[in-house]
Amino acid sequence: MLSDQWIVFLVLGITLGLFVWNRLRFDVVSMLALLAVAMAGLVPSDQLFAGFGHPAVITVAAVLVISQGLVNGGVVDAVARLLGKVGRNAVLQVITLTLVVALCSAFINNVGALALLMPVAIWMSRKSGRSPSLLLMPLAFGSLLGGTITLIGTPPNIIIASYREAGSFGLVDFAPVGLAITVAGILFIGLIGWRLTPKRDDPAAGDKLFSVGDYVTELRVPEGSDYAGSTLHNLLTAGEGDKSVVVLALIRGDKTSPAPSTYSVLREGDLLLVEADTESLQEFVDFTGLALANVVGEEESEDSDEQAAEDPGKARPAGESAETQIATGDVRLTEAIITPSSQLVGRTTNRLNLRERYGLNVVAVARQGHRLKKRLADIRFRSGDILLVQGYQDTLMGTLQQLGCLPLAERELSLGRQSNLWLAGGLFLAAIAVILSGWLTPPVALVACAVAMVLTRLLDTSEAYRAIDWSVIVLLAAMIPVGQALESTGGAALIAGQILDVAAGQAPWVALTIILVGSMLLSNVVNNAAAAVLVAPIALGISAQLGLSPDAALMAVAVGTSCAFLTPIGHQSNALVMEPGGYRFGDYWRLGLPLSAVVTVTAVPMILWVWN
Repeated sequence: MLSDQWIVFLVLGITLGLFVWNRLRFDVVSMLALLAVAMAGLVPSDQLFAGFGHPAVITVAAVLVISQGLVNGGVVDAVARLLGKVGRNAVLQVITLTLVVALCSAFINNVGALALLMPVAIWMSRKSGRSPSLLLMPLAFGSLLGGTITLIGTPPNIIIASYREAGSFGLVDFAPVGLAITVAGILFIGLIGWRLTPKRDDPAAGDKLFSVGDYVTELRVPEGSDYAGSTLHNLLTAGEGDKSVVVLALIRGDKTSPAPSTYSVLREGDLLLVEADTESLQEFVDFTGLALANVVGEEESEDSDEQAAEDPGKARPAGESAETQIATGDVRLTEAIITPSSQLVGRTTNRLNLRERYGLNVVAVARQGHRLKKRLADIRFRSGDILLVQGYQDTLMGTLQQLGCLPLAERELSLGRQSNLWLAGGLFLAAIAVILSGWLTPPVALVACAVAMVLTRLLDTSEAYRAIDWSVIVLLAAMIPVGQALESTGGAALIAGQILDVAAGQAPWVALTIILVGSMLLSNVVNNAAAAVLVAPIALGISAQLGLSPDAALMAVAVGTSCAFLTPIGHQSNALVMEPGGYRFGDYWRLGLPLSAVVTVTAVPMILWVWN
């Protein structure tokens, strides 16, 4: 019969395998692990779901809400707007971007800081005539480095603080080591590292990813049409209602109405500017009886060229003029990336009905650096897909946020709103002051700050709930009891003993390096929060045997689990820049491996100096 230790090892082995397999969501995997240790009787039933009330979990949720409040208040926008004054020097751009994102991610969610600055980085790269790939990976890595500076910078820090027997680490206890590795990392990236990033395509590749003129067609409502006097909705739901045909604009005489309402009544002679692949367009025209007025783009025929020459009034130029017609007035085109937590993942446009429910047109989809030239209705969205969407300017950003998408680069850069700047900043600074004074613990102070932001309408309650990444909350709440099972069964001590055999007779820095590098490697293949939960008890066991300060061991775990630079799956920040930067899986180690070495060489002596 298996001992409790081996049951824990079996559960953890399967859990790690499922994390690496990456076919199941990591929150689902963590819940399966929790249920497994529960059925094995390794965690008392009354403690099984205690993780949901754990201070670390509460703190992470509060930080995510506060991050959204700071964004809404314009605090991050105010900082980002200063980047518009940076020149075209590549070294200056890289250092400035990584420095700003690091400072932001020290206090707000790493992904949130990255999301705010990604459009800025893309805009700067295009303005300078460089590939976005030269800036986006340094930007993502800068967000990870900045998260190591404070307690609230990243979930691993919050988790590690809860393992300290002498009381939780303070807000700025991470700063000496975090600042050292952040400065060293930024200098390395800015002076040397950015040159190691791959240059994908030509400098203007980002602008050419979506050529709106491709597959855009003008259809005319002919005289005697069955749909004259009918609504656009009735036209689009004709037959099987193929959602692969997207109406971008309604042209009536000299008036163009981009993104028309589905309740618009059609008249004879109206022109509809539609986007569709050839097969979908042919089926739509055959069924509805609409006339082909003009075809523009890759599918353009010689007949349409002759027609345009004979009657210029019926033709329109390709490319930019198509954008002009479908993005005028209050209607805008925007590129956005689908995040891992987006409700779009695994679903199709047919199922989502974005046009009817949100007033949003999906014009095109790109994946792995190439536009998908298949029916939009048949595309099942994946995390990392880039969408070209059309919508109304006043609601577009809010709709994208609600759907879990990050805007990449609007045709005209917009950095958000600045209202309530002082209110948002004041509430956050007040929470920081309360924590530093010791009056309230971090979870209480941060929850109070989050509630205050809701009460002052920096964000409404629904927005506050959307700001919380519930998959991370479930992951942490489920893995904390699993980590406790590893410790209570003696499994952590057993692993620590095996590592001690390797480090026997060596200086303390050797064991510290093993802990840090081991944590770093694990966090590149599993979620960093899960890695922190699993490695922390092992690190404490090693420190007890070697006479190493437990604080030093925990700090090594915090640094290692926060610095996942080798793979795109190590952190959401890495994954989010993969598509816009045109990176491949193997590109990350080119900059990530030397940066990991810089972090290790800097962190180990700093940890020994400050904490041992």
